[in-house]
Amino acid sequence: MTPKYKRILLKLSGEALAGNQKMGIDVDTLNVITDKIGEVFNMGVEISIVVGAGNFWRGRSGVGMDRTTADHMGMLATVINALALQDSLESKQIPTRVQSAIEMRQIAEPYIRRRAVRHLEKKRIVIFGCGLGNPYFSTDTAAALRAAEIDADVILKATMVDGVYDCDPKKNKDAVKFDTITFADALGRRLGVMDSTALSLCMDNNIPLIVFDMSDPGNIVRVVNGENIGTILT
Repeated sequence: MTPKYKRILLKLSGEALAGNQKMGIDVDTLNVITDKIGEVFNMGVEISIVVGAGNFWRGRSGVGMDRTTADHMGMLATVINALALQDSLESKQIPTRVQSAIEMRQIAEPYIRRRAVRHLEKKRIVIFGCGLGNPYFSTDTAAALRAAEIDADVILKATMVDGVYDCDPKKNKDAVKFDTITFADALGRRLGVMDSTALSLCMDNNIPLIVFDMSDPGNIVRVVNGENIGTILT
């Protein structure tokens, strides 16, 4: 099957890497996820990844802590996840580069847009760590900005729910799922798909966003092949 997209940005939550452990990295879960990413890679799709750090730290969870310090700790935690993804992918002979928005030359390349694009053109997966390198910006915002910078066809946001609902489906059994919704509607309804900065970046740069369930890692392949799962924001 011919993939629908040539260049994607995959936004992975840190929680996805924790599996049933809820915290840290579950190696079996990690390897299942990278197996599916490898399937997409072998279809000829150019892949970039932004990964969160909720399995280690959430900036806003630092009660009584300076927000900037808490956010910097979260950024560093994303690099742990990025290196784990790199190691798992390269164990499958998939060339991968980690680029960090905060310089740490011993373990990752600094983020340079032209170098990132060149890696993609040379069929290497690029993982962006440390968000944007600035506090007060989420990894969702980093995903939106990096997608715009590398001219990605789509952002694929892998979450723990199967799409976007009009309210929290975990709290309201009558919640209604959207198959498609506009960025303006999502912002107006405050649906919490991404933070408002990320959604605005997607809207202003005409980057479609697909939100889908990561509990079945095979959904990554299905979305890239154009199957109608999750919710599409345009």
